[in-house]
Amino acid sequence: MRRQRNVKIVATLGPASSTYEMIRALFEAGADVFRLNMSHGSHDEQKKRYDIIRKIEKDVGRPIGVLADLQGPKLRVGAFRNGSEELAEGAAFRFDLDPKEGDATRVCLPHKEIFAALTPGSSLLVNDGKIRLKVEKCGPDFADCTVTIGGTISNRKGVNVPDVVLPLAALSEKDRGDLEFACQLGVDWLALSFVQRPEDVLEARELAKGRAAILSKIEKPAAVNAFAGILAVSDGIMVARGDLGVELPVHSVPPIQKRLVRTARAAAKPVIVATQMLESMIESPMPTRAEVSDVATAIYEGADAVMLSAESAAGSYPVEAVTTMDNVAKSVERDPTYREVIEASRRVARSTVADGIVAAAREIAEATNISAICCFSQSGTTASLVARERPSVPIIALTPIERTARRLCLTWGVHCVFSDEIIDRFKMAVVNAAKAAREYGFATERDQIVVTAGVPFNVPGTTNILRVAPCDERLIFRTDPE
Repeated sequence: MRRQRNVKIVATLGPASSTYEMIRALFEAGADVFRLNMSHGSHDEQKKRYDIIRKIEKDVGRPIGVLADLQGPKLRVGAFRNGSEELAEGAAFRFDLDPKEGDATRVCLPHKEIFAALTPGSSLLVNDGKIRLKVEKCGPDFADCTVTIGGTISNRKGVNVPDVVLPLAALSEKDRGDLEFACQLGVDWLALSFVQRPEDVLEARELAKGRAAILSKIEKPAAVNAFAGILAVSDGIMVARGDLGVELPVHSVPPIQKRLVRTARAAAKPVIVATQMLESMIESPMPTRAEVSDVATAIYEGADAVMLSAESAAGSYPVEAVTTMDNVAKSVERDPTYREVIEASRRVARSTVADGIVAAAREIAEATNISAICCFSQSGTTASLVARERPSVPIIALTPIERTARRLCLTWGVHCVFSDEIIDRFKMAVVNAAKAAREYGFATERDQIVVTAGVPFNVPGTTNILRVAPCDERLIFRTDPE
């Protein structure tokens, strides 16, 4: 099956999407990568979903990416004697380490790390930011606050601390167990929650030991401030607008999204735009016009992927949600303005031979009658560099490594194909590329393709050859030297 679009779709699996029939339907509707949310469901449930994905992959003959999303540490208040209390604006309220049940004046906040980081003037947000408090006085085991936005506070509601870097690791004990489980399962990507600094990513990378690529979720102001360092040590990025919109003023999120997407694109690292993209489709078969516009904006910005969360995991219309995203993407990418926007936002600092090769491949493809750019890639780096150029022709990535093909399912415009390992003859690489272009409907025998590869073969990071070739193998053998 060949996708008729470049942006990829990530669909979260859950109670509404756990059978072979439903997951297959989501794939056929347009999902390229499936997300396993480790915040919900047991390891046995996640393994069943993973096994179904791999069976579908075998049945359809096309690589499918799997992303395991780690929960991250959850900061929550304790319990209240009455279950809940009303906090009025201007009222005094204390958080402390006392495990006693709370009342209208105080509650336990069982996270000493928060108290260690707070200073007078810091903000505390409760229940997704619906309640806001300002710290007046604090110590190692308490924080006396003034309620700035009131509301109902109830048992074990989540707490956000937006304006300080918390001395907390991004990986809880649960996350460490989930990470090892996911790596043994064979997932392609690990999404890391609660990232605040590059060291958080490095810790996850050390535990993963190369078994999965690391994708950092940008959901905290500290991560936005440290983004350059986080991006440098990550394999990919997720712009998690939901949590960002809690900890930052909501009007600041769109420009942050645009900036993060462009920066990740320039680094040739895939970037997902996520959270509340088609939220109303959890309960409605039709999205709102604003949601459609939101998805379209992310695509116009050049995001590698857009993601569905509860819409496909727990909603009433999972297939319709994927279909809607697929239709929006196709519509945007057919718009002539889309190419204008993509080309105007292409800002790449080229400094290597590989950078020059892929830039030349795009320019040749766009200036002449070329049907596709075919690249041989061991690690996926070459395909990612070609995708960074955002060419107007399809990208076919040929690799003998199953893991590479699956990881590239998240990368813009890349159609992944399993290929036999090329030992020594570039001519056979060209022949294989021509076969793939024809077999998957990207070209006919009358067409030409651009082929990029590296010599010596099968060595990551050696892209140094560019060849314009016919798709007719007879012409390849007739014109190419041994």
